[in-house]
Amino acid sequence: MSKKQTYSIGELAREFDVTTRTIRFYEDQGLVAPERRGQTRVYTPADRVTLKLILRGKRLGFSLAESRELIGMYQPQSDNRSQLLALQEKIHQRRVQLDQQLRDIQLLHQELDNAEQRCLESLNQLESKENV
Repeated sequence: MSKKQTYSIGELAREFDVTTRTIRFYEDQGLVAPERRGQTRVYTPADRVTLKLILRGKRLGFSLAESRELIGMYQPQSDNRSQLLALQEKIHQRRVQLDQQLRDIQLLHQELDNAEQRCLESLNQLESKENV
């Protein structure tokens, strides 16, 4: 009989390059629920996967509430169709948001180029007047 793999908070923090405070925050938010052995937190493989999904969601720009919703939809006894459809919709929404941000950044970049060009032209006019 093999012993079930468990993880300490420090091991998970090192593995995922986050602080132990971050993991405790996710615990306070009810996203992970480690067992306790005295004062020591003992994380299961399921807790590890949940933490991995939270951090992946964060990288994708999902809010903690969105990640909580998606993780909460996981049902190992089903085909998880509803979870996958919800994830697909969140991805679509995030793409729309990023596309708008990209357009906004491109517009701002153009406005900066225009302002810089006007500034250079004004400086050149000033230099021309000084050289006369």
